[in-house]
Amino acid sequence: MNRVYNFSAGPSMLPKVVLERAAAEMLDCNGTGQSVMEMSHRSKAFEPIIAKTEALLRELMNIPANYKVLFLQGGASLQFAMVPLNLKKKGKAAYVDTGVWSGKALKEAKRWLAVDVVASSKDKNYTYVPKVAKVEGDYDYVHVTSNNTIFGTKMNAFPETGNIPLVCDASSNILSEPMDVSKFGIIYAGAQKNLAPAGVTVVIIREDLIRGPEHKDGDLDATVPTMLRYDTHANEGSMFNTPPCYSIYMMGLVLEHLKETGGLAALTKTNREKAKILYDFLDGSKFFKATTAKEDRSIMNVPFVTIIEDKEKADAINKKFVSEAAKAGLVNLAGHRLVGGMRASIYNYMPVDGVKALVEFMKKFEKENA
Repeated sequence: MNRVYNFSAGPSMLPKVVLERAAAEMLDCNGTGQSVMEMSHRSKAFEPIIAKTEALLRELMNIPANYKVLFLQGGASLQFAMVPLNLKKKGKAAYVDTGVWSGKALKEAKRWLAVDVVASSKDKNYTYVPKVAKVEGDYDYVHVTSNNTIFGTKMNAFPETGNIPLVCDASSNILSEPMDVSKFGIIYAGAQKNLAPAGVTVVIIREDLIRGPEHKDGDLDATVPTMLRYDTHANEGSMFNTPPCYSIYMMGLVLEHLKETGGLAALTKTNREKAKILYDFLDGSKFFKATTAKEDRSIMNVPFVTIIEDKEKADAINKKFVSEAAKAGLVNLAGHRLVGGMRASIYNYMPVDGVKALVEFMKKFEKENA
C-alpha cells in the first residue's frame, strides 16, 4: 500500500508509527483484552490513558500549575460560545479580526456581550495580520486567533493586555512552535490538525477564570447551560460526561512520539524547514506565487495561486493541478473558495519528504503548463 501525502486543512496526517501502534492495540490495549473504543471512561483501564495525555501536554507546552487542562467536545467552534458565556462580567470584549474563524468567534460573542473589533485585516482580504501592541479598556477579555487556516497567516506577536485575560484560538498551530502559556488566560484548540484525530478539543484555562458559586466575582448567570460551564468539566476532571476517549488516547500516543523524537524544539525546526522549502520555491517561481504578506506567513497553511489573471483560465489550470497532484499522491490541495487557487497545509506530521515531493511536482507542472 502506498500512503499519500495529505495536505488537507484538517483532519491532517498523523505519524505512521503512531497509527501502527494504534492498530496493534486496537483489540487489546495495554493488556486489558479490549479496545479503547470499548472502555468505560471511568474504568481503571482508561484513567492512566487520560492522565498520561494530560501530563505529556503539560510537559511539552510547559503549562503552569495554576492552569487546568480540559478535554472537551464540540470543536473550537463551541468555544466561540463558551468563552463569552464564562468570562462575561462587564459585558464587553475586544476581538482582533484576522480571518474567517476570528469572524465567526466574534459574531457568536455578540449574542451575549458587546464586541469591539480593535484591529482587522479585512481591508486586504486577510492577507496580513494587523499589529496590535497593546489593548486597554473595560473589557472582560481580548480574543485572538494565532493562525489562520484559510488565509495562511499567523500572529508573530501577541498584544499586551495587562489584567485583561487574553484568549487564543490556537487550533491550527498548537504545538507547532513554542508558546508562552502564561501570557494567556485561555488557549483552546481542536485536535484534528496537530494533536490527534478529530473529536477532542483541548482547553487550557487559568484557574482564576473558572467561575463557580465560590468565585470572588460570583457565580455565572443561571442561564448558562451546565455543559457549557468550565467549572462543570474542571471539577470532574473532564469526566462530567463521556469524553472522546479514543481521540484522547490517540493524542497521548502522538505526544509520546513527539517527546521521543526531540520534543517541541526539534519539531519547530522541522516545521520551519518545511515552510522554507515551499515558500522559497513560490518566491522564485515565475508561474506560482504565495498570497500572504511575507512577514505574516503561516508555517502551517500555505495558500498559493498561479499568475494567470483570466479567471476562467485560472480556474481550469487550478483544477488540472489539483487533479494531477492527486494522481501523484499529493491530495487535498484545492484552495478555499475565499482565496482560490491551491492550499498546502503542512501540519506537524507532514514529513519533509512530502513537501519536497510537492515542490518537485510543482516544478514539473510549471514547466508543462507555463
